[in-house]
Amino acid sequence: MKKSLVALAALAVAGVASAQSSVTLFGVVDASISHYETSSRYINTNPFFVPVLGQYYGNIKQSQTVLTNSGYNSSRLGFRGTEDLGGGLAASFWLEAPLSNDDGSSSTSFSFARRSTVSLSGGFGEVRLGRDYNPTFWNDTVFDPFGTNGVGTNLIFGLNAASIYGPGNATGNANYVRASNSIGYFLPPNLGGFYGQLQYSFHEKVKYDPGNTTPAVANNSRTGRNVAGRFGYANGPLDVAFAYGQSTVGDQFYPGVTSNVKIANLGASYDFGVVKLFGELSQTKNKNDFETQPLFGSASDFKGNGYLLGVTVPVGAGLIRASYSWVKVKFDNNANSAGFFQTDTPDPKANKFAIGYVHNLSKRTALYATVARTANKNGLPITVGGAPVFTNTFNPAVANSAGYQPRNSTGYDFGIRHAF
Repeated sequence: MKKSLVALAALAVAGVASAQSSVTLFGVVDASISHYETSSRYINTNPFFVPVLGQYYGNIKQSQTVLTNSGYNSSRLGFRGTEDLGGGLAASFWLEAPLSNDDGSSSTSFSFARRSTVSLSGGFGEVRLGRDYNPTFWNDTVFDPFGTNGVGTNLIFGLNAASIYGPGNATGNANYVRASNSIGYFLPPNLGGFYGQLQYSFHEKVKYDPGNTTPAVANNSRTGRNVAGRFGYANGPLDVAFAYGQSTVGDQFYPGVTSNVKIANLGASYDFGVVKLFGELSQTKNKNDFETQPLFGSASDFKGNGYLLGVTVPVGAGLIRASYSWVKVKFDNNANSAGFFQTDTPDPKANKFAIGYVHNLSKRTALYATVARTANKNGLPITVGGAPVFTNTFNPAVANSAGYQPRNSTGYDFGIRHAF
């Protein structure tokens, strides 16, 4: 029965492709053997501490070896197509789903969570509706030699995607990589190298009138709204772009609190032929806006700065990749201090070095290897990826405290990627 259903599905796809010659089936299958390690150190600032017999007070190391996917390129399956409407107009669609080819699943159900858009394009540019990449994410991935895949992914992505210190310590910015319910506009491609994108995403929350009939539930009024844009110039070996966006990641209607994440970044690359250089500057601001501003600010307000320097070097049929990235988090209004008379705690920060090699067996198939190491300071818990998280129980804002604090994270990927 299952074989019959698969055969019918294949015939259906083939029928669509023959009826509409512009429809394309595409995808990537990427698998790697990956290893991740984290280490946490024990810190004790209590001068009156008395050790307990039999209790372990040394450093903790965690490790994991897995067969995973998307170490070089994200595994995916997609369908895209274009219809020429005449007069320079064209209608297009793009449906792209993530694949977990290491275990044969794609989350709990198959969905086009990577991209699902329909668009109309012409001399005016392109208007695109649906779920699509956030403009501010493009710089993080385009100007990263590792393309924000695998253990080599830059720390700017690690800070924003993991939402280490998201507003209200909530789940963070769901719109960081992709934004749902969005309207996007793209400049036409014939502007002498200049390009641009604007995007607005609806929060789709119910509005109540009068306002006092609004349910007293968090995140039911504004959360999910996103506004972003990206503009750049690409000509010959040079590519440079600036992006800015703001996403509402939390709200409380009656207290009058709105939690926003603001991202601004500037990225560039230059291809000398024998070597290609990459660079990015990024700033992330997480802030709670109050109708009545508290005296000492919010404990979740912070600013994260980061930069990336990267390089790729073609070597015959292969490509050497390397990058160094750095991030630092600074809290506003001394919000990470536990008491009024306590001094500011040190700013959490981290640096990361990654190096790898890709060997192209053909235009579609490649072998790759990457190794990376992250060094964390003052409690910033960013790993190179994978399941092991840091043991993180030390609170630097509390006097005479003891516990574990994140230290280093190391990982590697050895894999194969096939595109079709």
